[in-house]
Amino acid sequence: MLGQLKYIISHTQLPEQSVKNTIQLLDEDCTIPFISRYRKERTGNLDEVQIGEIVKFKEQFEALQKRKKSILKTLEEQELLTLELQQKIEATQDLTTLEDLYLPYKKSRKTKAEKARQNGLEPLAKIIMSQNANDLESIALRYVKGKVNSIDDALEGARHIIAEWINERTDIRTNIRHQLERFAMISTKVVKAKADTSTALSASEKAQKFRDYFDWEESLSRIPSHRLLAILRAESESFIRVKISIDDDRALGNIERRIIKSNNACAEHIQIAIQDAYKRLLFPSLSNEALQIAKDKADESAITVFAKNLKQLLLGSPLGEKRILAIDPGFRTGCKVVCLDAQGQLKYNETIYPHPPKNDSIAAMKKISSLADAYKIEAIAIGNGTASRETEALIRKVHFKNNVQVFVVSEAGASIYSASKIAREEFPNYDVTVRGSVSIGRRLQDPLAELVKIDAKSIGVGQYQHDVDQAKLQKELDVVVENCVNAVGVNINTASKSLLSYVSGIGPKLAENIFNFRNEKGIFTSRNDIKKVPRLGAKAFEQGAAFLRIKNAKNPLDDSAVHPESYVIIAKMAKDLGKSVAELIRNKDVLQKIDLKKYCTEFIGLLTLEDIIKELEKPGLDIREQAKVFTFNQNIKTINDLKEGQLLPGIVNNITNFGCFVDVGIKESGLIHVSNLSDSFVKDVNEHVSLHQQIIVKVLEVDVPRKRIQLKLHK
Repeated sequence: MLGQLKYIISHTQLPEQSVKNTIQLLDEDCTIPFISRYRKERTGNLDEVQIGEIVKFKEQFEALQKRKKSILKTLEEQELLTLELQQKIEATQDLTTLEDLYLPYKKSRKTKAEKARQNGLEPLAKIIMSQNANDLESIALRYVKGKVNSIDDALEGARHIIAEWINERTDIRTNIRHQLERFAMISTKVVKAKADTSTALSASEKAQKFRDYFDWEESLSRIPSHRLLAILRAESESFIRVKISIDDDRALGNIERRIIKSNNACAEHIQIAIQDAYKRLLFPSLSNEALQIAKDKADESAITVFAKNLKQLLLGSPLGEKRILAIDPGFRTGCKVVCLDAQGQLKYNETIYPHPPKNDSIAAMKKISSLADAYKIEAIAIGNGTASRETEALIRKVHFKNNVQVFVVSEAGASIYSASKIAREEFPNYDVTVRGSVSIGRRLQDPLAELVKIDAKSIGVGQYQHDVDQAKLQKELDVVVENCVNAVGVNINTASKSLLSYVSGIGPKLAENIFNFRNEKGIFTSRNDIKKVPRLGAKAFEQGAAFLRIKNAKNPLDDSAVHPESYVIIAKMAKDLGKSVAELIRNKDVLQKIDLKKYCTEFIGLLTLEDIIKELEKPGLDIREQAKVFTFNQNIKTINDLKEGQLLPGIVNNITNFGCFVDVGIKESGLIHVSNLSDSFVKDVNEHVSLHQQIIVKVLEVDVPRKRIQLKLHK
């Protein structure tokens, strides 16, 4: 525990007691949302991000310890473990150094050095390394036997052994790593066969995409993450070749100064061995390692951007429990229309054909009008894919009896959902087109509840999500979804299995049990009812109960973020004030006069009590803003309609480290580069814009052939 504690503190710089208590809570199977919200006294008020860092370095330490244990066991079994080596291994605090220590003892395949050893040339290698021999050829002659046919063969074999020794020296490897870290350059050259893409249009389009990197050079330590990932993708698709380089003469000179101490024949052979070790063993291995480290950093940066985008998307503005008419637009196949009640249940579906080739717009408008009237529709959600603008224009011509708001909704991932097992379970009797339309409508009602059903990588935010480490990406995105779901809270009586599975302490199996229990026994009327769910034990209840809300419960606290473990304290507050618990809720004047110090206990302190008061003032308050109607410029239909200098309304639909992409109502999104977000230096794009934010942009440049649009944020 002590070693782990020191390791985590050294990487996070968080207070010792906070880290220690957080580790204990994690070891007790507590979740990040639960710890950050309901154990503030124990953590010293650490937030989700800080607790997430503790989790990250806790796992890193455990992986390091596991690897140490494996290596020590292997060395012991091979009778190679000395006390000095054991102490070095146990003292190591990073995986790279650990693997360097283990490198000389790895059972390697048939290397040149191993072959030389089998031919009895290791003693000759030791003589050369001593740098004391004068008549080296005469000494080498003694080893000309068996498979060693000449003095040159003997000396070459000895040099192979020396090269391996050099490769295994920790100080030399560390020095070259240092040079790679500081001075490495990454360069690219086009593969000429791929550059000539006139034979295939699709290849030509891809080549255009990677054209900037056909002849490129940049410092590896300074290359932006998005550029490195783009270069590596171009290499994987065989458009370019990538090379990592440093000053080889400088690197070789450093090695020579560490090893060569004489000026005789031995030194000459050692110099040849050094060059061999560097070119054949050290540089290929360590340059690949440096590129992988850069790739890992780029992955981390891309994943962080993706996670930020996903969080903003999941916490997007809900319209709430409104009756929705949703449309998945299309031309030849028609527009799929569904009507949903306020809880998102499908009430009606039909296909209309207002666009070419049928052009039956009059009948389509009449149908939309009659459906809006029949199902008392309050809002219309239109998917933003093919025929979206044409469908929006049609809907705005319809004369509705009541005020009906019209929204254009991102349909990214709707097709993934519609073909999924979840969708088939929800709508076994409907095809994928109907399911997709339902998803579009539900996204307007509650983006979070609907988007959790879809693989986050398919939602349409982030860049290079298929190029980064998929396990790390999935893990990070799962954390984001879990944090968002628990920050908002879940109505246990209406939530899907997918939504319930992300509640703190619940998971997929218990979510299914809750769902089945609700279907069999009816709605939950109190949080105590949750304890009746099969296999939902005390720990799961402790972790999840406060995030599960029950509308119109007998106890009003059951529809709040107050944890059931605090109900007793609130009851005592109410009793002391001569009021009921219900009379405390939303009674700000009374709540603000309570002396919280009177109610502190061994486990509940002022931090938790202050949270309780805030919650009682506005119980179950949704942290999200409500959805707002947005209208694109109706005169802009394609990229050809754009002109430099135009001011246009747009919606931010993706954020990257180098800027943000904006939907201005056409197929192609425009880019606001970081340099065009502000007149001052932009450290973080998210400080200037947020996902789905409605903004005004100025068109700076339109490149029609490459389908690129440069924009500027208009203040």
